[in-house]
Amino acid sequence: MLPWKRVLRPLAVLLLTAAALAAPATAAHASDAPTSGWNDYTCKPSAAHPRPVVLVHGTFGNSVDNWLGLAPYLEHRGYCVYSLDYGQLPGVPLFYALGPIDKSAQQLSAFVDKVLAATGAAKADVVGHSQGGMMPRYYLKFLGGADKVNALVGIAPSNHGTTLSGLTHLLPYFPGAEDLLDATTPALAQQVVGSDFLNRLNEGGDTVPGVRYTVLATQYDEVVTPYRSQFLSGSGVRNVVLQDLCPLDLSEHVFVGLTDRIAFHEVANALDPAHATPTTCASVFS
Repeated sequence: MLPWKRVLRPLAVLLLTAAALAAPATAAHASDAPTSGWNDYTCKPSAAHPRPVVLVHGTFGNSVDNWLGLAPYLEHRGYCVYSLDYGQLPGVPLFYALGPIDKSAQQLSAFVDKVLAATGAAKADVVGHSQGGMMPRYYLKFLGGADKVNALVGIAPSNHGTTLSGLTHLLPYFPGAEDLLDATTPALAQQVVGSDFLNRLNEGGDTVPGVRYTVLATQYDEVVTPYRSQFLSGSGVRNVVLQDLCPLDLSEHVFVGLTDRIAFHEVANALDPAHATPTTCASVFS
């Protein structure tokens, strides 16, 4: 990378993040609940936004920290918003989404049922970051989730696994490393390119009928690599490279889910395509 690019890239990230934090929230709340948080089970979806939104955090994340940006963004736009913790390993506090992904999908299934029962909605929309954008596909494909989910939006999802910028190619050179990874943190092993879990998940096609899929990827992703491995193929799919919408968007894997209002604007478009508006660099102020 040229020296001037090394300077401009972090500068652009700072400017976009500052604009995102300064942008006002103008829309009404989904309910009369306090504006200090989401997971309000008294919230009733409106006619404008008839489906609750379930947020699914990524590996090492949790139901709060992963969504400090996006949850209020959607809440202030009139959505009933919910998030869950999943995939905790015994004896491992604070960090989630490390357990077997099929078991995590079962937790998501139970959580969606809880949200639908509380809101009275027939279906939910699901938005996930990283593993949280991929794991729901197991729920949709194998656990009956396609009957309960209208749309899945993946932000930097690990749909076809990752090479972790090439580091996973080194695993075979360390005897026992792959077995240790699988035994101690199953979800990490299952997200490596070519894992048995991913082969089963993607066998026969990436999608299931009746669900709309959106993938939001950043070309600066250093965790789920190569970034185009995040894309899905099939009917009802929209794959988006955020830099095609705003060349100044230089968010990498973590910040694309935490603070990137370019991505947030595209999430809102995916949840309500009938009222979608063009996403540009100016969307950080929307």
